[in-house]
Amino acid sequence: MTSTLDRRAFLKATGLSALTAAFARGAWADPRGGRRPNILFIMSDDHAAHAIGCYGSRINRTPSIDRIACEGMRFRDCFCTNAICAPSRAVILTGKYSHVNGVRDNATRFDGSQPTLPKLLQAAGYETAIIGKWHLQSDPTGFDHWRILPGQGEYHNPVFVEMGKRVKHEGYVTDLIGDFSIDWMRGRDTSRPFLLMCQHKAPHRNWQPAERHRGLYAREDVPRPKTLFDDYATRSDAARTTEMTVANHLTRDDLKGAVAPDGLSDRDRTEWNYQVYIKDYLRCVAAVDENVGRVLDYLDESGLAGNTLVIYTSDQGFFLGDHGWFDKRFMYEESLRMPLLVRWPGRIRPGSVNDELVLNLDFAPTFLDAAGLEPPSDMQGLSFGPMLCGRTPYYWRDAIYYRYYEYPAVHMVKRHYGVRTRRYKLIHFYEDIDAWEMYDLERDPHEVRNVFADPQYAAVRLDLERRLAALKERFADDTTP
Repeated sequence: MTSTLDRRAFLKATGLSALTAAFARGAWADPRGGRRPNILFIMSDDHAAHAIGCYGSRINRTPSIDRIACEGMRFRDCFCTNAICAPSRAVILTGKYSHVNGVRDNATRFDGSQPTLPKLLQAAGYETAIIGKWHLQSDPTGFDHWRILPGQGEYHNPVFVEMGKRVKHEGYVTDLIGDFSIDWMRGRDTSRPFLLMCQHKAPHRNWQPAERHRGLYAREDVPRPKTLFDDYATRSDAARTTEMTVANHLTRDDLKGAVAPDGLSDRDRTEWNYQVYIKDYLRCVAAVDENVGRVLDYLDESGLAGNTLVIYTSDQGFFLGDHGWFDKRFMYEESLRMPLLVRWPGRIRPGSVNDELVLNLDFAPTFLDAAGLEPPSDMQGLSFGPMLCGRTPYYWRDAIYYRYYEYPAVHMVKRHYGVRTRRYKLIHFYEDIDAWEMYDLERDPHEVRNVFADPQYAAVRLDLERRLAALKERFADDTTP
């Protein structure tokens, strides 16, 4: 199969007619009084779900982000298709996998001439803006206004590129992104609905907190993850050879020049490194949470809250000492999983929770759907809009496909692809390695026991191999292997 399985082909293959799909869309997204919703998309960078209160975090509280869950819906099982910054952002913009949109790694320049979510909304009359981290090398397209950080950007006194002009600003980057987002909403064209993509740099490495948060957690130890001292006993060399361990790969810059006391054992030194790392990470999260609260308060004060679809997410997950690591990239749960919280007053039941398998691939189709627009036929994601109103489409997926490409590169995570169902996961590491791993997520939620070669799982393995081949074919991923 050489062409992508587009949305029309998918609907046909699953027996869902265009008329039925249109009815499903209209049943949940028909604007009240003819008003299309505003869309406020808030995305942080590397904010793991297990560092968010409403996801049961053991290590911090996030009252403002939790407010979106309390007043809307929390998705338990939202995942990325490629756990690294630029590829995830390209997937969100296009609704297409990395091998289709062209951005497989952080080194690739995004082709802004292709159809994207902001372009489609802009053509339909939306005023569009992006403020904050972009990280796709080319200039943004499809936006009436853009004010972005060059590359990763800086935490303190950062430069922003504002419609092509570089301007340095005094202040803390998370606060500035909050300021600029509120200012843009205040000055927008009030005759048009809007899409605002408010995209925070934090809590990306090297985790520089705001001055007001430098003392946070100073007098307490943050609970360590159960797998901080994982020995990778049943896993492949892909886990053993990575270069993102808390024990050995945090730099002096990451640790802010702090030096561990003399005489510590290797285990105690790892614990010491973890405490320095995780406290700065959580301090950065605290500023994100505060600025989410500021934006939500502005929606309330301005009367916009009632007709604004608010989304909070991150570009992927992150290892918070889990398996002894920081960073992301692997298909293991802490990296693969994205937070996804959605609020739309009067449409989404407050405090609701969704358990379906959702992807960042689905964001663009869903937002178009909410605006009353049919997603283009070549978008590979599906709208989860009906699920926001408590109705799961009968054609919804029961497995997801993942692929990571950036190797050899920073952190040295080997190339791999895989399939995840509700209970099981199968991963193939390839290129300079040929290794398979399989996990029973129900019995082994921390993924420490690779059961690929376990004869008791032979039937499961065969089923997963078939599913993986079918997903590669469905999404026309014919790249080697």
